Amino acid sequence: MIAYLRGELLEKSDKGCLVLTPSGVGYELTVSTPTAANLPGKGEEASLYVHAQTGEDGTRLFGFASGEERQAFRALIGIPKLGPKTALAMLSSYGVNDLALIAAREDVAALSQVPGIGKKSAQRMILELKYALDGVSGHSPVHAAQTPAGSVFRDALAALTNLGYNESQAGPILREALEAEPDLDVAQAIRACLKKIAAAKA
Repeated sequence: MIAYLRGELLEKSDKGCLVLTPSGVGYELTVSTPTAANLPGKGEEASLYVHAQTGEDGTRLFGFASGEERQAFRALIGIPKLGPKTALAMLSSYGVNDLALIAAREDVAALSQVPGIGKKSAQRMILELKYALDGVSGHSPVHAAQTPAGSVFRDALAALTNLGYNESQAGPILREALEAEPDLDVAQAIRACLKKIAAAKA
């Protein structure tokens, strides 16, 4: 079973790549958007963690920039009726920690923003998602939701969306502000986020 590949990057797109190994064998891999963004230039050396899936159409290879992302992908496709296409869409829309936080908050609205996932599908899978991602690389979404930082993020994001800001826009900026200053309270986090949004528009 192929678990890791290293070789020359011959082709790449936002959905896949072709890696030529030193043995002269080329492997075509499907990748998530974050992994595609982290790929080196053509002709340079690429290293990817790999998940191989065998089906009626043969074997498909999925490449990931980190072992954590591959672990999350495997956890996602273990959820009933959640295939690799949807799992990749989820990992392309949100990072592993973001998905864990969405699951911990049971945030159906955020999950339903993933292409291919409607509100009913999000409602069905949200609890399964919480337990599927619990323990991925030692991360526990249930615990994360109970920490002060998780509570501040949740409450600040809710306030920002009530102010009319899109969650997909405000979420990453808010998370960046809290990572830089973990001790912010809700009001301070909101102000820091609004300042960053204003600076980006300037």
